[in-house]
Amino acid sequence: MTLKVDDVADDYSGVSRAVLEYCMTTKSLVDAAKRPGFSQDSWATLAMLVDSDAFVRVGNFKEVMNWPEYLGFLTNWAASSEWECSFKRITEAGNVVFLELEERSRIGDYSNSVNSVSVYEFTGSGKITRIDVYLQMALPDPDMLAAYDGIEVSG
Repeated sequence: MTLKVDDVADDYSGVSRAVLEYCMTTKSLVDAAKRPGFSQDSWATLAMLVDSDAFVRVGNFKEVMNWPEYLGFLTNWAASSEWECSFKRITEAGNVVFLELEERSRIGDYSNSVNSVSVYEFTGSGKITRIDVYLQMALPDPDMLAAYDGIEVSG
């Protein structure tokens, strides 16, 4: 049975619920990004869930971004992408939450499906301070990598 994050969110509280809110908000904003007037400011509801001063995201290619860099990346990605996910599992250990999803995306003619684990770290006040992303996926099409133009990727 395929579950959407929305189907399970009410079963969770605390930092696990915050991670699910982050995921649902991201989905909503990726959908909204195709409408006129969408900008980095449109991510304000997502920003309420993070400690934007201390935030670090380490992505699929080991690229490291702070909150302003990540907002720029998200804005560019969301404007040109379709994205959805299915819930697999969420595990909480102290101030760390592991979210497992099947993520599906489309950028132009390119589409893919990946299994992901995102590790969310929280401050004592319940704000996301770090996200580490791990993927299982087929080799990417070089066109997909265009979204990373200008982002430093570790080797």
